[in-house]
Amino acid sequence: MLLPFFTRKEAQSFNIPQGRVYLRPPLARDFAAWSRVRKQSKAFLIPWEPTWAHDALSRASYRRRLRHYVGEWRQGAGYAFFIFTREGDRLIGGITLSNVRRGVAQAASVGYWIDQEHARQGYMTESLLAICEFAFGRIGLRRLEAACLPQNEASRGLLEKVGFQYEGYAREYLRIDGEWRDHLLYALLRDDPRGQRKA
Repeated sequence: MLLPFFTRKEAQSFNIPQGRVYLRPPLARDFAAWSRVRKQSKAFLIPWEPTWAHDALSRASYRRRLRHYVGEWRQGAGYAFFIFTREGDRLIGGITLSNVRRGVAQAASVGYWIDQEHARQGYMTESLLAICEFAFGRIGLRRLEAACLPQNEASRGLLEKVGFQYEGYAREYLRIDGEWRDHLLYALLRDDPRGQRKA
């Protein structure tokens, strides 16, 4: 019988180090750190995310989220990681591959968030480079796609810095903070050049 959550040993087998950060799948024991970081950065994150449920930061909501992550992981449909600093082992954000398409597509969508304290300091650049290595190397994808709001200059800059190329404008692409919003579409192919990695 498969467990509804990752064990520590399972999660550690998927650790991905990159620069000052490492990625690993979320664990049940991460709840306190996750809820604290999300609560502290709520006002910073809300404009860029789907509407938060009334119990978004509760333990029950977190457990549902973990079950969803593990279910997608086991099916090969999605891969969720938390982002930790290598110095201090501090949880600072999350990054996901979702809508994984196999067959003739071999593609997935990338989503990410980071706490306000660590934003615009290069941590997400390192995290995105790490997830690219996982996507193109470990699970053999050919294409990663990402979307961002036109006014989200930080996200646009991040994608372009890593090597994602602008591909188009999608009207009412996602429902963000309660409203259907237009998005800019970006993509990165396996053989495209990627941003400069830091030691």
